[in-house]
Amino acid sequence: MLKTAFTHYINNFRGFSREIWILAIVTFINRAGTMVLPFLSKYLKEDLSFTYNQVGWIMVAFGLGSMLGSWLGGKLSDKIGFYKIMIFSLFTSGVSLFFIQYITSFGALCIAMFLLMVIADMFRPAMFVSLGAYAKPENRTRALTLVRLAVNLGFAAGPALGGLIIMGIGYPGLFWVDGASCIVSISIFAFLVKEKKKAPLDDKIESAPEVKSVFQDKIFWVFLFVSFVTAMIFFQLFTTLPLYHNEKFGLSEFQTGLLMTLNGLLIFALEMPTVGFMERKGFAKIRVIILGSFIMALSFFLLLINFWAGILIVSMVCISIGEILTFPFSNAFALSRAPHGQEGRYMALYTMSFSLAHIISSKVGFEIITRLGYQVNWFFMAVIGVIATGCCFWIKNALVTERIQ
Repeated sequence: MLKTAFTHYINNFRGFSREIWILAIVTFINRAGTMVLPFLSKYLKEDLSFTYNQVGWIMVAFGLGSMLGSWLGGKLSDKIGFYKIMIFSLFTSGVSLFFIQYITSFGALCIAMFLLMVIADMFRPAMFVSLGAYAKPENRTRALTLVRLAVNLGFAAGPALGGLIIMGIGYPGLFWVDGASCIVSISIFAFLVKEKKKAPLDDKIESAPEVKSVFQDKIFWVFLFVSFVTAMIFFQLFTTLPLYHNEKFGLSEFQTGLLMTLNGLLIFALEMPTVGFMERKGFAKIRVIILGSFIMALSFFLLLINFWAGILIVSMVCISIGEILTFPFSNAFALSRAPHGQEGRYMALYTMSFSLAHIISSKVGFEIITRLGYQVNWFFMAVIGVIATGCCFWIKNALVTERIQ
C-alpha cells in the first residue's frame, strides 16, 4: 500500500523535459542562496543602526524596485527574449550583491536596494515565460508547480543556512553567498540549456487572442485583482500571524516554526499530486482558483475562534490547501491567457500583483491590528477573500460569454 502510494507520488514528477529539471535545480540553488532577504530588516536595524522609520522606507524602495523590475522583465522578454533577460538579471544582481554590503548611508542604500530589485526581479516573469517554451502543453501547470516546489524548498533551506553564516562570519557573508549563488545558478543554466524561441501555447482555451493589448483585457485585470487579494491575505502568514501566535496563545518561536514547517510539508507532499490529478482530469483553471480562494478566506474566518490554540493548526491546514489550489493554477491561467508575443507583459503584471501585495499586506495588517485588534484584521482578510472568490465567479461567466462571441 505504502509502495503504491509512493509510486503514484513519483509518477507526478515524470514527463518533464531536461530543461525543466535544470530550471528547477537552478531555481532551488538561487532561492536557497537568497539569505539576505529574511535577515534584511534585522541587518538594517542592528548592524547599520537605522531607525524603524528608515528601515520601513528602505523596504518600500525594495518593493517598488521589485514592481518595476517585474514589469521591465516581462516587457523585455517579449522584445528580446526570456533567455537573455534571465542571464542578465541573475548575473548582474549577483555581482551587485557583492558591492551593496559596502553601502551604509540611508539615502544611498534606498537607491541601491531599489536598483538591485529592479535588476533581480526582471528574472521572475522571464522565468515564467521560459516554462511556456520548455514545458510540454499537457504538463505546463505541473512544470509551474515543480518550480514552485523548488522555490519553497530553497526558501526552507536558505534562512537556516543564513543563520549559520551570520553566526560564523557575520552579515557580510550573506551578501557574498547570495551573490555567488546567483552567479553559479545562472552559469549552470547558460551552460546546460540552449536558448529556445517561444512557440505559441497550445492550451489557449482561456485566452483571448483578439485582445491587442493587456490593458484592454478586462478579464485579466479582474484576475489580477484576485491574485493581489489572495497574495495579500496569504502574506499574513509571515507578518501578523507569528506575532498573534505569541501574543494571544503564548507560542514560542519554535512552536511558530513548527506551524510554518507544517505549511511547507503539506505543500511538498500534496501540491504536485493535487495539480497532477486535476490536470489529468481536465479541471478548468478558474474553477480550481475559485475553490482555493474560498478555502483561503475560510482559514481567516476560523481564526475568529480565539479561545482554542488548536484552531491555529486547522487554519494553517486550510491556508496550505488554499495555496495549493490557488497559486499553481493562477500561474497557469495568467500564462494561458496571454496572446502569443505578449506572454512577458502578462506575466510581468501577474508578478507585480504579488510585489504590490507584499508591500501592502503588512502595512494594512499591522495598521488594523494597532487600531482595532487582531480579530478585526482576520475578519477583514476573510471578507476580501470572499470578494475575490466572487470575482472568480464573474471571470468564469465572462469566459463562457467570450467563447460564445
